[in-house]
Amino acid sequence: MTLSYKEVAEILKIIDASSCEEVVLELENTRLVVRRGGAASDPGTPALQAPPTAPATEAAPLKSPAGVAAKDSRPSGDDNHIVVKSPMAGTFFSRPSPGENPFVDEGGRISAGDTLCLIEVMKLYTTIEATVDGVIESVLAADASLVEFDQPLFVISRHGE
Repeated sequence: MTLSYKEVAEILKIIDASSCEEVVLELENTRLVVRRGGAASDPGTPALQAPPTAPATEAAPLKSPAGVAAKDSRPSGDDNHIVVKSPMAGTFFSRPSPGENPFVDEGGRISAGDTLCLIEVMKLYTTIEATVDGVIESVLAADASLVEFDQPLFVISRHGE
């Protein structure tokens, strides 16, 4: 059984109206985990996550936060390069709207808190922000392409400071 976007939205509305801190729903090949106050959202705002192997659906928080700090990881033994990964599955947008300049370009300097991109899920846009100062070494996703949970999006070099 696969959940439709409408069903997921209804589940999120019910959870948002409840006092549940965490809900886990498993249906055949789909696992839906909803938590309040997770690292990728404002406290009190449910966020939906699924493991990278799940074929199904992830959704952005019900109330779009002002900005989500990008999930990042450091390759082992290299403190100068940060790999920014997608905190959710959705559509990657490198610019605020068609025809406008991208938020960041390869070789461009950024500061912690700068917008890197938007991820759209079910018509909700989540702003992904930089967590460090540095230089964009690589943009790994194409504009308007689908990205998966934990997919690398950017490589930021800290040595350019």
